[in-house]
Amino acid sequence: MSVHEQEKPISTTTPLTGGKDSAVSPDQAEEATATRGNAEPSKVDLPRFRGRLIPPLDRAIIKILPPVLILALIIAVTTNPNGAAAVIGQLRTFVTSGFTWLFVLYSIIAVVVCVWLSVSKVGKIRLGGPKAKPDHGKFAWYSMLFACGQGIGLIFWSVAEPIMLREETPVIPAAAGEGGMVWTYFHWGLTAWAMYCVVAVCLAYSHHNLGKTLTFREATVDILPKRAQRGAGVVVELLAIMATVLGLATSFGFAALQFTSGLASFTGLTSGPALWIAVIIALGGLTAVSAFLGVNKGMKRISEANSILSIVLMAAVFIFGPAAFIISNMSQTFGSFFYNFIPMSFWTDSPTSAAPLESWQDSWNGWWTVFIWCWVIAFSPFVAGFIARISRGRTIREFVIGVTVVPSLIVMVWVGILGSAAIHYDNTSDGSISSDVAADTSSGLFSMLNMIPVVGGLLLVVATILVATYYVTSLDSGAYALAEFVSAPKKSGPWFRVVLVASIAAVALILLSIGGTAVVDTVQTGTIIGGFPFAFVILLMIANLIRRLRMRNKEVKQLEKEINDPNHRVEDDFLDEDGLPVRQLD
Repeated sequence: MSVHEQEKPISTTTPLTGGKDSAVSPDQAEEATATRGNAEPSKVDLPRFRGRLIPPLDRAIIKILPPVLILALIIAVTTNPNGAAAVIGQLRTFVTSGFTWLFVLYSIIAVVVCVWLSVSKVGKIRLGGPKAKPDHGKFAWYSMLFACGQGIGLIFWSVAEPIMLREETPVIPAAAGEGGMVWTYFHWGLTAWAMYCVVAVCLAYSHHNLGKTLTFREATVDILPKRAQRGAGVVVELLAIMATVLGLATSFGFAALQFTSGLASFTGLTSGPALWIAVIIALGGLTAVSAFLGVNKGMKRISEANSILSIVLMAAVFIFGPAAFIISNMSQTFGSFFYNFIPMSFWTDSPTSAAPLESWQDSWNGWWTVFIWCWVIAFSPFVAGFIARISRGRTIREFVIGVTVVPSLIVMVWVGILGSAAIHYDNTSDGSISSDVAADTSSGLFSMLNMIPVVGGLLLVVATILVATYYVTSLDSGAYALAEFVSAPKKSGPWFRVVLVASIAAVALILLSIGGTAVVDTVQTGTIIGGFPFAFVILLMIANLIRRLRMRNKEVKQLEKEINDPNHRVEDDFLDEDGLPVRQLD
């Protein structure tokens, strides 16, 4: 099916019903206008729907099967944790041994596509049509996309990774911790954000410009043969839902552990199941309130608070910490990053592919780059889905630069300050931070902050609050994306998002209380390995986006205007409460 057939503009007299066209006659349109009289027309949510109405069977599968599969997985892992860990370890070895090249290639493709989108003429296309205006200011926009994308992970890896990699790194000689810093920039910076961005722009253009639902199936299946589209759409959506639920649930478990580690650093509390449960309930309750209030009143305000607290944290570490060393190390490592970016991007450790690995632990990439790229892919469904939702009104060029360049610079400054301070204090304390990180990765940041003179104790409190608020924003954004995946094309209400938050918190609670940290780690690793099949879905989606943009003609441009026309149109009189066309009787 060509793009002209698939995205053919639907006239004001042909709303879709049950997958088939149902013509609205001129008499019906006139009658609707007369009935409306002088009453104010109801506001229509933009963009107007031009997607597919899902058959009842497919909808039932999408709603019922994921909880069943997730429950089965939890039972399997908690009843036989060692067996489950062994299977997942074998899968991780399989992925690392045979497909390191695939993840490297995928990451390069993501960067190249983002560059093409930002420098070519398609960069002028505005998400939401030519007259769309941004829904959020730049500070709020940057705050929300950073909070949902990396905030919680970067809190700890900004110290842990430079410390863990300071002695031995590929490509870059290990000199005074330079290699660890540079690889941390690489793993959390431009490439990772390009991988999020390329997925987000596929979803954003599909939704805001073509009127599709904000789902992976609508952004992907057009490129497939017609007979395969329905089945493929269900499979794609199941993968997206399960990746989102398990990714958020396991992250919730680790966030609880990290938050209690922060509390213990300045309160003397001891981490344990009772405290974990209390933290999960508290964070889950805060997230539920934020999800209920909506993006503008909940997520936006917490994200802006995150940004302010993060600036305070970095400024305090710089001012009261080893400022001269931080400046010198940032200058040196920034230069090394830009010099080595291409070699790092293409590095596959080819000698390890000469023969099958006995274990993923025998490969540096298995510990780091492949693992982190799988992590990014597995988290793409909810991160990219939320970024796409909040980015209406921005041009593709502005979108790409805003989602890649700006967060990458923030990451480099963040890691440059916190990581440099950690290396300095580790050198002056006979490796005490290295010892703490080896014992508990989440304790590295708190160990470093405790050495900051004058304000160290206060910064421990600030960092602990950031752990909570960054995870709240991640879970909040995930609830929005998950609600869209499950309910589309119907709208999801605030209470439905609250139920999703409670469900994810319940899964995290079960994993921690029944199986402990080992089970949470096993499920999270399994979820990340799930990024392997999802990489093929994303590559297909990227190909579909390029096809759509290259075949964007006058007909498609007219469609973009019509579905984003803020003025009342005749077709709006034949929509139900979800904005879906309904059949009109003669």
